[in-house]
Parts: sequence; structure tokens; C-alpha cells
Amino acid sequence: MSGVIVHLPQGSGGAVGGRPHGDTVTLRLGPGEVARFGRGSTTVPVELRLDDPAISRLAGEIRVSDDHWQLTNHSTTHSYLVENPEGAGEYLRVPPRRVGAPIPFEFSRVVLPTRGDVAISFQVFAPDHVYLDPDAMGGPWGNNTVTAYSLNETATYFLVLVALCEPRLRDQSRVAVPTTPQIVERIGGHLTGGELTARAVSSHIDYLADEKLRIGAPGAHEPGKGERRNGKREEIVGLALRFGLVREEHLALLPPLAGAGGRERQAAR
Repeated sequence: MSGVIVHLPQGSGGAVGGRPHGDTVTLRLGPGEVARFGRGSTTVPVELRLDDPAISRLAGEIRVSDDHWQLTNHSTTHSYLVENPEGAGEYLRVPPRRVGAPIPFEFSRVVLPTRGDVAISFQVFAPDHVYLDPDAMGGPWGNNTVTAYSLNETATYFLVLVALCEPRLRDQSRVAVPTTPQIVERIGGHLTGGELTARAVSSHIDYLADEKLRIGAPGAHEPGKGERRNGKREEIVGLALRFGLVREEHLALLPPLAGAGGRERQAAR
């Protein structure tokens, strides 16, 4: 299992003087590992620091299992929400003092109540889900077959993957992989779970490369390296097409190309 990624976006750690603040924090946790969150102190260290008077010093913790993660709520008064940003409004409410609530979503947003107007939340990408081998269904029971590349075709990251592969699926010639602004333009208005930003697209691409497709090119994740980031996109597209992870029928997941010349314009990008 690839474990869990916990991501606190910049400016999501609370508000000082009514303005969002806080640096980006990204944690990678393996099975059995724990990350604690809250206001923290010198005597109560936390991995995710969330500054708001309504949040306890130790507000809760995330514990990773083999195929899911659990949320413990240490608050004695406040419930926490775990939202599925890619679903049709699904969410779980974790009540005060609840220990080890299992979270089924592959991508989650944990939201904590605050006294201010600025919401405090962080994101959690779950472990790879395990599926039975369909060829072995009904046969003798043995070890489960683990999927080499566990992809959820209803997730936003898969839509981003299809958009990356679209030019080469529509035209077999060697064409450039779409940029982040082009992907936002292509699918940004097609989602039901909210607006798709350039930062969100970059996060989904990193998630695909690091966790789902496990592309570990040396230096590929260094900040400010445009050519290396583009190389990572090329590797993602190449692997997805070589192994048939994205096929022509997946193009139906994308919105229709605008205008009669849309196909030609898309292929030329």
C-alpha cells in the first residue's frame, strides 16, 4: 500500500487578524503511522498546526490502516465533518470523543468548526483500494490479486489524467501534453464538486505521479523546475497509454469539444 497523503493548503491553517495564514504542509503516512492535528503547544506537539481559539490543543488524529484511514476526534464539544469533494454532497460527521472512525472516501476534506469566517480544513488522500480479481470470482479462494495501478474512474484525478492523454488519443502524432491552464479550461466547468483551480490540477498530477502511477524520476518534484514538471507529465501520459489505463472510450468523460474546429485546436496544443 502506498499509504496516505495529508495536505494542508497554504492559508488553511487558521486566521490571524481576520486574514488566512499558514504555510503548506504535506505529510506522507504509511500503515500504522499517526498524525495529530490541533493548535498544539510546547507540551502538546502536533504535525498539523491549526490556529483558532475554537480548536483544541490536541483536536484529533489520523491513523492509517492497510486499506483505509481512521479519524479520532479528541474534542469534547465539537463534531468534525469529513466531506467527499468529488461526490454528490456525501459527508460523514465524526462526533466528539469518537475514536477511530473509518473513512471510506478515496479523497476527503476534513472541516473543523471555528469562531471566524475562515474555514479550517485539510485534505486526505486515502490508500489504494484493493479489489478482487474478476477472473477468479467463483473459483477457489486464495490470495487476492492486487491491482498494479488502482485508479478510480469517477475521481477528479482520473479526469485530469484523461485530459492529459486526450491529444494523443485523438491524434496519434507526437503532440505536446496539455499545460495546467489548458486542463483548467478543458474540464474546470465540468465538475459537480466545485471549481477546479490550477493549484488543484497540480496537486492531482503530483498525486498521480507519486502515489497512483509511482513515477519517481530523480528531481521531478523540485519546486520551480518547469522542464522537469513537464517531463513528469510526459511520463504519466506515456505510462497511462502504454498500459491502457486511459483508452478512447474514456474520452466520453470529458465535456464535448467546443466548436467545429475544437478537435484540430485540441490536437495542436
